[in-house]
Amino acid sequence: MGTQRNILFIALAFVSFLLFQQWQQYKNPPVATNPATTDTALPAPTYSNDSLDPAPENAVSSKLITVNTDVLTLHIDSNGGDVVYAELNQYANELDSDERFVLLENIQGHQFIAQSGLVGPQGIDLSNTSRPVYAVQADEFNLADGDDELRVPMTYSANGIDYTKTFVFKRDNYAVDVEYTVANNSGNNATFGMYAHLRQSLQDAGGSITMPTYRGGAYSSEDKRYVKYSFDDMQDRNLSIQLPNGQGWAAMIQHYFATAWIPREQPGTSLYTRVIGNVGDIGVRMPNTTIATGDSAVIKSTLWIGPKLQDQMAATASHLDLVVDYGWLWFIAKPLHWLLSMIQSVVINWGLAIIVLTFIVRGAMYPLTKAQYTSMAKMRMLQPKLTEMRERIGDDRQRMSQEMMELYKKEKVNPLGGCLPLILQMPIFIALYWALMESVELRHSPFFGWIHDLSAQDPYYILPLLMGASMFLIQKMSPTTVTDPMQQKIMTFMPVMFTFFFLWFPSGLVLYWLVSNIVTLIQQSLIYRSLEKKGLHSKAK
Repeated sequence: MGTQRNILFIALAFVSFLLFQQWQQYKNPPVATNPATTDTALPAPTYSNDSLDPAPENAVSSKLITVNTDVLTLHIDSNGGDVVYAELNQYANELDSDERFVLLENIQGHQFIAQSGLVGPQGIDLSNTSRPVYAVQADEFNLADGDDELRVPMTYSANGIDYTKTFVFKRDNYAVDVEYTVANNSGNNATFGMYAHLRQSLQDAGGSITMPTYRGGAYSSEDKRYVKYSFDDMQDRNLSIQLPNGQGWAAMIQHYFATAWIPREQPGTSLYTRVIGNVGDIGVRMPNTTIATGDSAVIKSTLWIGPKLQDQMAATASHLDLVVDYGWLWFIAKPLHWLLSMIQSVVINWGLAIIVLTFIVRGAMYPLTKAQYTSMAKMRMLQPKLTEMRERIGDDRQRMSQEMMELYKKEKVNPLGGCLPLILQMPIFIALYWALMESVELRHSPFFGWIHDLSAQDPYYILPLLMGASMFLIQKMSPTTVTDPMQQKIMTFMPVMFTFFFLWFPSGLVLYWLVSNIVTLIQQSLIYRSLEKKGLHSKAK
């Protein structure tokens, strides 16, 4: 098997892989008008009228509280205390834009908000039109220089019970604690439980054939570390999973960013989803707590709002870092991402880190590559004998197979020796593809010159053209045993096909493939030079 066939194999495998990913995401397009029966225990609150956050006509009058930290800018509605707007201060909306990336918002045609409240006999979030309007000391809160924590308390009193909902922010952290402190002075027991869910307008999964990303729900339970639960799934069936030990989370995820509610180990918590009109909810419902009169209690959960930063997410909740979805080859992709991050911490530039990583990976696979080319050279040496054998035996396939195996055994040639190393390399390539595509660190990261964003396509298509030229050189350097005219045409056209396909790939991925091809050219030259000394390569020609 020649290198050209290997390239064809890689091309078909890679394209099939991308097409499969895209088919998985588009096989069930969502229907945005499929209503579901609402659960009166989990209210669907409304919001006050604001330029950023318009509300239905029956909304209770309230105000928006602005919270500014080093990493977040939030708007919290005092009606219910929901987060209705979240801006990520350290992430631009577009490359070189002064506008920051908005993760949560409630605008005409699109709603994505984080809701939480108390339900139960003494709950205060009972329906759309019955939510507490909290008293807040100020309209704006700022994390001061030198402070590591900012607390934003919101208070409400009813029937002798004092409720305080406090948002706790920490410096350089996208995890926001939400604490309910309830003091019962009513003269009777008070029973209630906390819910917290994410609400988002139903939409398709997103992505394209060159970047098949996912947008929708996800959760972690005590039985399953990470499961996607798409908008289609929510429409088909309401999720209901018990967490006996209170360990798990519910999230809405998209490319590079995630939002999640994490109950703080409340035994008896449940995960749920529901669809109301054209929006879907995914969240957690914590068990009821009963407080005797004269006592108080604190219920806490955590809201993650931010980029998919694996270290921070893993420190926030078990398995939350798995929203960085590396697919079924995560056990390879995760170490590759770790290695890429370590390299970047030294070389600073993410493009240089990709180049160094490519050399390391291809260097580690050099023994397989050498075995592949050596096997190919031996197979080419046997071509005259195999041709003579076919002419002599004719159409007797059984006899032909037996004599071929005897020849391979005699010459100590493994006919699969050229394919096996390639098969072993494919999982590494696919894992590295996902590691690069899922890395938020590459978003808007420059390389040099005209490459200002490694997560976007090359604006001048220079890298794809160089990649195609490198594939052409690999073909020219590799002798072939292919004699079929159709196969020869396909192999000749393959660099053109790949170049066209890679025009829309993120430049970071094209850079990896280009450098990988350059390493292949270097390794080919070294291996063929070694084989020529042994007399294999020249005889193969």
